[in-house]
Amino acid sequence: MNRRNFLCATITALPVAASARMNKSETKRTEKGFKVKSGDARFGTHYKMKGITTNILDLKISGKDSNNDLAVFEQTGLTPNGGPPLHIHPLQDEWFYIIEGAYLFQVGEDKYEMTDGDTIFLPRGVQHSFVQLSEKGKAIVCYFPAGKMEAFFKETNEWKSPPTQEEIKKVFEKHEMKIVGAQLKTK
Repeated sequence: MNRRNFLCATITALPVAASARMNKSETKRTEKGFKVKSGDARFGTHYKMKGITTNILDLKISGKDSNNDLAVFEQTGLTPNGGPPLHIHPLQDEWFYIIEGAYLFQVGEDKYEMTDGDTIFLPRGVQHSFVQLSEKGKAIVCYFPAGKMEAFFKETNEWKSPPTQEEIKKVFEKHEMKIVGAQLKTK
């Protein structure tokens, strides 16, 4: 096939491919609004981050609702001085809104003290972590796109015994995250 015929065929196929993608998107997006009551999770499961923290994550908006564009969790922080290891999401941005409690976040090399009403944005590809400073905490956590976060929290919820550091590293990698350092410490 010569270059001109190739370009014509490609240009002609673009609207068909775009239409197929739009139809695919429409079938993977919730078409009706919904409500998730306070204290409830979207599909009834309260995920616990066993082995990493004792926090509870309630899914509020699923990647299944948004063609994987977005996942929203309400995180109940039950782990004073606890948090995830320093890690990177190569394919996702992450956003936190602190409802209550105090946290210390690291984003890149910068550190931020966070409390009620504060918001922080963690860009994809930038190392980050947090540590809960207060006895209890609560935050809204959003992932753009949803990626494999629901599956990650589901898997950590199913652990029956404390995981090894190697098992934690593997579950992060399996769900498109990379551990690049230890858990953030308080000042």
